[in-house]
Order: sequence, then structure tokens, then C-alpha cells
Amino acid sequence: MVSTKKDPVLAVVSLSGGNDGLNTVIPYTNPRYRDYRPTLGIPEEQIIPITDTLGLHPSMAPLKKYWDEGKLAIIQGIGYPNGSLSHFRSMDIWATCEPETLGIDGWLGKVIKEIDPNGENVLTAVNFGRGMPRSLALEGVAVASVGDLNSYGLLTEIEKENEREEALDLFGRMYAPAIGRGAVNDFIRRTGIEAMKGADILSTAPSMYHSEVEYMLGNIGGYLRDMVQVHNAGFGTRVFFTTAPYNIFDTHANQAVGHSNLLNDVAFNVDAFITDLRQLDISDNVTTLLYSEFGRRAIDNGSGTDHGTGGVAFVIGENVKGGLYGEYPSLEPNGLEEGGNLLHNNDFRSTYSTLLENWMGLDAKPIVGGSFEKHGFI
Repeated sequence: MVSTKKDPVLAVVSLSGGNDGLNTVIPYTNPRYRDYRPTLGIPEEQIIPITDTLGLHPSMAPLKKYWDEGKLAIIQGIGYPNGSLSHFRSMDIWATCEPETLGIDGWLGKVIKEIDPNGENVLTAVNFGRGMPRSLALEGVAVASVGDLNSYGLLTEIEKENEREEALDLFGRMYAPAIGRGAVNDFIRRTGIEAMKGADILSTAPSMYHSEVEYMLGNIGGYLRDMVQVHNAGFGTRVFFTTAPYNIFDTHANQAVGHSNLLNDVAFNVDAFITDLRQLDISDNVTTLLYSEFGRRAIDNGSGTDHGTGGVAFVIGENVKGGLYGEYPSLEPNGLEEGGNLLHNNDFRSTYSTLLENWMGLDAKPIVGGSFEKHGFI
């Protein structure tokens, strides 16, 4: 575990839909790349070189400086054995670390339980977005889900303070009779009370935040800004999670423009996120993971790319040892999976294990379901 004066914080961003790793980190000197991407190949003069053989998509330009600083790790060929081409199944596998069976418990839910076993802090984890991601789900673990931090809270539409107080009191008393009447009632009561506590605390975060950093609002910008606000408020949140709008990276058609815009949104906003943290002097204990549930097929379909397997992930932060980890998947025809997919060459649970043990200071084995070789990015 990295030595830090503050508790380590993990921010996780899911690029839902299957990001095209081949056009994100581009093997621009490999002639096979041009063979496979006659329509979607990025012109070499637009690619941002990071090595003699690999470069970033031009829309990733805002993140190049973190590579130059040695704060950006690129995990190549990430995936898992017998990769599923189903969004639902692959998302579940990444969320539960259960590629062979149907998992229920989220890996981050287990992390929260390890960090706060007695549930003393209702804000140990905060999700930014609607609903509850499977990654955070675990029985008995509270997670606040925030759509818009500026309007977050219970019964906030009641303008008169005394009326809202009366309504909240009624809300609280509604849950009290559930105590001791069975597991289901106890769960409902606990969930309701925790929601009240979390909402009241989180609603104070925006007033403590003062920043001139601009985000590109739309896909993930608002959520990343809200992450900074909550981290800045010092509520003791250790796990942040957000996801790009469902399946937005599923670029079967019109990828040339669509994927470029998506990467620009991610890169611009992640840069704003890191810049914001730095300007507020709170970046030293935050590490961020960006991943997608699978990559795309090596050969384009004339307009886009179809579901693939091996992909790419990114880890960024002040304590990250930047560089390339894992091997870039082979583009040779005999090195592709059946159907023309890039082979994964390192298990995503290796990346999780590295973050859990070397950053969060936890035993990864019970969380990811076994022992996996760790990378050296932390």
C-alpha cells in the first residue's frame, strides 16, 4: 500500500458500451492496422505518439500531459478468459469478478464492507448517476446514488423549511415501526434512515466548493465535477463510481465522428477532474480507473465496429507509475480470436488486485475471487 497521510480514495469510471481500444491506443506503425481499418483508421499525422509504435487518438490529447508526467498507466489487452460479447453479461463479469458463474455481489460493494464493516459512514461510497450499479451492490452496504448534487436531497421541492421538517419527521417515523420485525423490514428501515442521513450531508457539499475549472457537461462531466465537490467536502468517501450513459460506446455505426466525440468528452472531463483536484490541493490521495466491458472487433464493418474482447483501460493519479502494462494484442491473423477479435493477454482482476492491495491496502483475493498477478503501476 502506498504511504499517504490521507486515506486512499478510488474513483471508477465505466465507459459503457465497449470502447474501441484499437482506435484509442493505436499501433500506428503496424501495417495490419491499416488493413483492418480501411474506413476508420486514424490518419497517422493526427495520432499522438506515446512510443515509437503506439499513439493516442487525437481526441485523447488532453490526457497526453499526464502520460508525459508519468501519471498515466495504460493497461493493454485487458479482458478475461472466454470473453462474452454480451453487454449485460460482460458488465456483470467486470462488476462481480465472476466470469464462470452468475455473480451477485459487486466487487466495490465488498471493498466498502471491508473499509466500513459496521456501516458507520453512510457516504463511504457514492455513485453518481441513476440507480445502483452492480459493482457497488452488496447486502447490508449503503451507497448513495446521486443524479445531480445541486438538487440532491429528500423532499427538496418543499420550499418552506418548517413544512419540509415536518415531512422529513413523518418520513423518519414511517420507518421506525419496521425495527425488529424481520430482515426485510429491518433492511427497509435501515435503507430509509441511511438515505435521510446521506441526503442531508451531501446537500452541503456544493456550498463548500469554489472552482473556476470548466467541465464539458453532458455524458460524465457533471458527475466528475460532483465527485470533486464531495471529495473536497471531506465526508470520508473512499469509493466514487460513475458510468457513461448506457451503451454510449457501442459504436456499430457512424463511429468516425461518434467515437471521436466520446473520447473528447472523456479526455476533456477527466483532465478537468484532475486539474480541479490539483487546484483544490486534494489530488494526492485519489486514483482513477477508466475501463470498458470489452473492446471492439479488429476489422471495421464499413461504418463502425462490432463487439470484441480484448480492450484497454487507464489508471491515472498522483501515485501512479505511468507507462504501458500488459502486451498489446497481436494483430496477426493467427493471433486473433475466432471472429477476428483481439485476444486479451491480462485479466482485469490483475488490475483490480493492484488497486486493491497496492492502493487501498486490502486483501484482494476474497474480493476478486483468487490470486492474480499484479501490475507495477502503483
